[in-house]
Amino acid sequence: MTTTAIRSTAALSASLTLLAGLVACSSAPSTAGDSGAGGQVTITVGDRPSSADPTNRAQFDKKVADFQQANPDIKLNPVETIWDATTFQAQAAGGQLPDVLSVPFTEPQGMIARKQVADLTKAVKDDGLLAELNPNVLKIGQDQAGNVYAIPTAAYSIGLIYNRDLFSKAGLDPDKPPATWDEVRADAKQIAAKTGQAGYGQMTTTNTGGWMFTTQTYAFGGTIENAEGTKATFDDAPSRAALQALHDMKWVDKSMGQAVLYDYDGIQKAFAAGKIAMYMGAPDMYRSVVVTNGLKPASFGVGPLPQQGGDHGTLTGGSVQIVSKTATDAEKAAAIKWIKFANLNKYVTEDAAVTSAKNGVAAKQPVGVPGLPVIAADKYATYQSWIKPYVNVPLDNFAPYTKVAAEQKIIPEPPVKAQEVYAALDPVVQTVLGNAKADIPALLTKAAATVNAKLGR
Repeated sequence: MTTTAIRSTAALSASLTLLAGLVACSSAPSTAGDSGAGGQVTITVGDRPSSADPTNRAQFDKKVADFQQANPDIKLNPVETIWDATTFQAQAAGGQLPDVLSVPFTEPQGMIARKQVADLTKAVKDDGLLAELNPNVLKIGQDQAGNVYAIPTAAYSIGLIYNRDLFSKAGLDPDKPPATWDEVRADAKQIAAKTGQAGYGQMTTTNTGGWMFTTQTYAFGGTIENAEGTKATFDDAPSRAALQALHDMKWVDKSMGQAVLYDYDGIQKAFAAGKIAMYMGAPDMYRSVVVTNGLKPASFGVGPLPQQGGDHGTLTGGSVQIVSKTATDAEKAAAIKWIKFANLNKYVTEDAAVTSAKNGVAAKQPVGVPGLPVIAADKYATYQSWIKPYVNVPLDNFAPYTKVAAEQKIIPEPPVKAQEVYAALDPVVQTVLGNAKADIPALLTKAAATVNAKLGR
């Protein structure tokens, strides 16, 4: 979800947050191959925090200094340019992007099609990075021929967050979360009957309603937009079935409780308070519901996103690093070194992994929360072995998710105007949960017309 008020595209937690505004002045163009004496290569790197964020800026600047000390043949020119949905395409078209920039998962495929980014295939092979990445996630940055144009550096996939205590109190096995939406409905009904709490809850406001409706539509085998992002595709059977499932849990089973207007923060507070047994979210919500909102760690559980009528996949988000299409081979090689150093070091270097884990423990933050790894399975296993002494979360509670996550098909968010699409879908979900007689086909038809008008601009 590329958020407005709640969250950015890549973030379900601070670790995945993509900044949502252009802080830099207009001077963020590519260096276009500046090479100094002794064969030194200079590249411009984006995402430097602004002076209004001195702590993160200092950390970023230290990382730049450490990189240059380790790589004296590469000079970095850091700028404050960051991805902003309102200005990004104009910058890309005008050649005003830095040599390296972080963008959300929604962007690479369109940029590849428009030939706006560098082909990094040779650079990642020469570096050895290609063998270190998760091939399932890497597809986000590849064309159909398998050429690499973007490097994933942070990723999440939506699963099912559930309260293990409420499962046990309802007579359900907390180690076996529902795998289908029929099972979600049955379990939610049993939980509501046995505990008096809502068996299932769903985000519905501030664009999260459209975001979660998209996720659920994927799980039912549907889509939101066509591949080109020119037409809405949710006015069809899978989307109707997804909404019908929500309608029936709310009005037939009465398993969703009275409250239906939840945003990202609100549903986590309700879940942490034991008022909701299940909702869709990513594993890193552990940080919010446990550390911030006080749920007992033993009560937190997460499984893969339930499917319906087949193994369709789940919504994914995150961030990738792109490189300027004008970059020379030397600049591409330098960019890959920087991307690894800045974003992937803890996964490939034991000292960096241990230092990061120790810092997390010292800050009383969760260490070792499983998720969708951007690196290959063997590399991720090695990383987990490095940080094992410092893990402070109940890993067994994540097992249902981790058994599936590495192989489950992942589907990016809608490629064009995702936030505007989500905003158009919020009232659809709200109406279904607020009116027992809601006309689901009519609601979807009307929303599709609204979305088509936006996509046609």
